Amino acid sequence: MLSVSNLHATVDEKEILKGLSLEVPAGEVHAIMGPNGAGKSTLSYVLTGRSGYEVTAGSATLDGEDLLALEPNERAAKGVFLSFQYPLEIPGVPALTFIRTALNAQRKARGEAEITAPEFLKLARQKAGELKIDFEMLKRALNVGFSGGEKKRMEILQMAMLSPRFLILDETDSGLDIDALRIVADGVNALRSPDRGMLVITHYQRLLDYIKPDRVHVLSAGRIVASGGPELALELEREGYDKYARAAA
Repeated sequence: MLSVSNLHATVDEKEILKGLSLEVPAGEVHAIMGPNGAGKSTLSYVLTGRSGYEVTAGSATLDGEDLLALEPNERAAKGVFLSFQYPLEIPGVPALTFIRTALNAQRKARGEAEITAPEFLKLARQKAGELKIDFEMLKRALNVGFSGGEKKRMEILQMAMLSPRFLILDETDSGLDIDALRIVADGVNALRSPDRGMLVITHYQRLLDYIKPDRVHVLSAGRIVASGGPELALELEREGYDKYARAAA
């Protein structure tokens, strides 16, 4: 599935990732935890091809294919999906229109037929109901006037509709109350499958109470400095990142 080896990346000529290596097999959920400024979001942006993030060394492949050689839209068509920490608002573009356009663009890139309007609406109603999203909300401009929890549920809806191969969740728990967190986590867990991988980026253990990871990695000073099972997240909750920050120094 995802293989990252000795990845170095800079932002505004400052090196942020400093030899990061990571393996996420198909069917597994891996969590990345670490202090502010460790490079967690930078990793997600590098993997999805955001402009301004320059890879200076190393590699990143998905199912053996070089991700770094692909444009962002090509990575999306291959099944890479990023759930943003702060989802964007797009005035004037209804959520339904945005999702259908994205879905059909990916289908076209893969040589598949576009989804028909009746098929799309049936699927959207089903997935919205599962995520407790009022279908009328989907007729509004994407994320405009939405609460933090509504924005995150909208992203999970996009994930459910697009059915990506590899999911990157960048601090999906940010700004969520406990009820919204449970709904979002249920939506993520529903997408777990043997041929899909997930990378969950978070500061806090509480998200991992609902999305149980197979492995937990500690990212500090631009590289992975420790890996373990779910118990590692509990240790970080108790003891913090200090010893790992010292190890990375």
